[in-house]
Amino acid sequence: MKNKVYILAGLIILIVILIYSLYTPLYHNPISQESFQDYKVTIYRDNWGVPHIVGNKDKDSIYGLAFAHAEDDFDTIQDIILASKGKLAKKYGKDGTPNDYMVQLLKIWEVVENNYTSQLSPDIREICDAYADGLNHYALLNPKKIARGLFPITGKEIVAGFVHRTPLMFGLDDVLSKLASNNELTIAQNDVNFNNKPFDQTLLGSNVIAVSPNRSADGHTRIAINSHQPWSGPVAWYEAHLKSNEGLNIVGGLFPGSPVVFVGHNQNLGWSHTVNRPDLIDVYELQIHPENKNKYLFQGRWEELEVSKAILPVKIFGPLSWKFKKEILWSVHGPVIRNDSGTFAIRYSGYGEIRQVEQWFRMNKSKNLNDFVNAMEMLALPMFNTLYADKDGNIYYVYNALLPIRGSDSYNWNGIIQGTTARALWRGYFSFDQLPQILNPESGFLQNCNSTPFLATDGADNPDKSFFPQNLGIELFQTNRALRAHETFGKDKSITREEFYSYKFDTKYSTKSVMAVNLKRFLNEASSNDADILKALSILKNWNLDTDSTNIAMHLAYDAIQPHFEPKKYKYDYNQIMDRLIKSVQWSKKYYGDVEIKWGDILRLKRGKTDLGLSGGPDILRAVYSKKDGGKRIGTAGDCYFQIVEWDKKGNVSAQSIHQYGSATLDSSSIHYDDQAKLFATHQMKPVLMNLEDIKLNSTKIYKPGEKQIVRF
Repeated sequence: MKNKVYILAGLIILIVILIYSLYTPLYHNPISQESFQDYKVTIYRDNWGVPHIVGNKDKDSIYGLAFAHAEDDFDTIQDIILASKGKLAKKYGKDGTPNDYMVQLLKIWEVVENNYTSQLSPDIREICDAYADGLNHYALLNPKKIARGLFPITGKEIVAGFVHRTPLMFGLDDVLSKLASNNELTIAQNDVNFNNKPFDQTLLGSNVIAVSPNRSADGHTRIAINSHQPWSGPVAWYEAHLKSNEGLNIVGGLFPGSPVVFVGHNQNLGWSHTVNRPDLIDVYELQIHPENKNKYLFQGRWEELEVSKAILPVKIFGPLSWKFKKEILWSVHGPVIRNDSGTFAIRYSGYGEIRQVEQWFRMNKSKNLNDFVNAMEMLALPMFNTLYADKDGNIYYVYNALLPIRGSDSYNWNGIIQGTTARALWRGYFSFDQLPQILNPESGFLQNCNSTPFLATDGADNPDKSFFPQNLGIELFQTNRALRAHETFGKDKSITREEFYSYKFDTKYSTKSVMAVNLKRFLNEASSNDADILKALSILKNWNLDTDSTNIAMHLAYDAIQPHFEPKKYKYDYNQIMDRLIKSVQWSKKYYGDVEIKWGDILRLKRGKTDLGLSGGPDILRAVYSKKDGGKRIGTAGDCYFQIVEWDKKGNVSAQSIHQYGSATLDSSSIHYDDQAKLFATHQMKPVLMNLEDIKLNSTKIYKPGEKQIVRF
C-alpha cells in the first residue's frame, strides 16, 4: 500500500513539474542568434585563463566580457540578477524574502525606470545593453543552466544590480534587519550605533598605497591595488582585460554582473578603493496618530503614510511557489518599517542615483588626472576612499563620499532621531571639492587602509580635520594596516622595487595596534598555575608580533585578543581574554597535542584538492580572514585579487597581479580553478599582459562568443 502511495505522489509531482514547464517558458521572450552577429570581438584566454577581450567598439568588448565571465561564474551572475529583480525567493525559498522585500521597499525598479533615460548617457545605456546581450547569448547556448523565465535581460537589469548593491556596501541591509528584528529601540538610546559596527571577522578592509617618483629609488611611480574581499560569492573579484579601438584598455577586478572594472589600471593611470564608513544613514522614529496607524506627525500636521503592498513569490516545493503580501510604507524621510517598538523611517545617501556604472566607466576610460577627477566629481558612488597614480608621476587621494549636510548638532546622529520636525532632515550633500583630499604630497607617499583620511601621508599635506563636522562620522582612527604602512613605506625615503613588494606583503602587527596594546596589558596581569597556560603565556611574551607561517604564537594571540579595527571599539576584559586563551590551549592540545604550533599549519588555503599554509591574519597588510574548521583555520577572505602597477620615467606601464584561486571562480573542473593558489600562498605574482602581441603569444584559447574555440597546447 505504501509503495502505491509513493508512486502516486511521484506521479503527481511529475505532473506538476510538467504543467509548470508548459506554462513557464524557458525564455520569457525568444532570443535570436542573429541579434548577436553585429558584435565584433575576440576572447583570448592567457596561460592563467584570464580573459583578454578585444573588440572593435567599447560595447563589443563589454559584450565579450559578459560571455567570458558567464563561462566562469554563470550561477553567481544569475543570482545577482535575481536579487536585483527581487526574485531570489523563487529560487531559494523564504531565505530570499528579506532581499525581495527590500527591493520593493526601496523602490529599486521604480528608480531605474524613472531615471534610466534621463540620468544615463546614451553610450552607457549601449554598453549595459551589450553586457546584457553577452549574458543572453550565453543563456541561449546553455539552456540547462538558466533560471527558467529569467532571460532575456536588458541593460536595465544591469543598472538595477548597481542600484541594489550600492547601499548594501554601507550597511543599509543591516539597519533594515535591526529594525525588522523587533529589538527595543528608542530615541533615548544614545548608544545605538547603526553605522560604525565593532570590527569582527566579517567586516573586511582594503589597502591602497602609492609612491611618486621622488619617493622611489629608481624614479618610478608605483601603486598597490589591494582590495580585501570574500574569496567566493557575489562580491569576489574576477580579473579581466578589456580592450577596444575606441580607447578602452583596462585590466582589473570586477564583481559578477558588472560591465566595468572597479579597481585596476589602464596604460595611463590606476586606482583602487577602500571601504570608508561615514554616517550615510539616519533612522527616524515617527509619532503615529493614536487613532490612525497610517498617519504620522510632521511639522505640526498629521501626514499620510504612502501605503502599498509588496508581492513576494516564494518557492514552496520544487517549481511550486506561493505569493505572499507584505506592507510597504513611505514617509517624507524615506522607507518606513513598523516593529513592536514603534514606527521608524530611514534616509540614506544616494537614493535615486543610478549612474554608478557610468562613473566607473568614465574612470576606466580616463587618460589623465583631469579626466579621472571629472569622473569622480559625478559623486555617483556614495562611498569609497579612492587613491590614484599615473604615468606622469601624480598621486592623489580623496575621501570620496556623499556626505549629508545635517543641521543641528543637538541630535545624536548615530542613534534614533525624532522624526516630527524638518530640522532633522538633510539639507543636501557636501560638494566634491569639500571632501578631504590630497594631490601630490611633498612626501611622495599616500595610503589608505580603512583608516582616517587625516593621516593619509606624512608631513603637513594631510587634510585638516577641524574643517569637518563630527556628525559626518568620518574615521579618526588608524588600523594596524595603516600603522604598518606608515612604519614601512612611510619611513623609507627611497623605496626600491623589491622593498615596495616586500612592504606590501608585511605580516606584522604594529606595537601601536589594538592587538599589541591589549596583549601587552593582558600579559602584565596574567598568571596561572596550569603548565600548559604558563607555556602559552611564555610563547606570547616572546612573540615578535609577526604572523608569518612559521610563527608559533599567532594562533594563541588571535584566539585570546580577537583584535578590532578601531581602538575605541575594543573592550578590554582580562577574564574574557584569559577564558579565550584557556579555550585556545585546549583546542591546540586536542588537535595537535601541544600549544607550540606553526601558524601556517593552522591557517590554510583550501580549494579543491589544494591545501596550502598561509601567512598573515586579521588587519595585517597581508590580510587573511578565516573560520575554524576542526583543527584548521580555512581562509575565507582578505588579500585576494590584487595588482602592483608601475610607470617608469618614460611613462611605460608594467604590472603584476595575483588571484587567490584562479580565473575559473566557479568551475571546479578547470585547471584555472586553483592554478594561482600556490603563487598566492608564497607571496608571488604573475605578469599582467596588455600588449596584443604578448597576449596572442601567451594565449591557450582564442575564440569569439558562441564559436568553436581554437585551443593551443
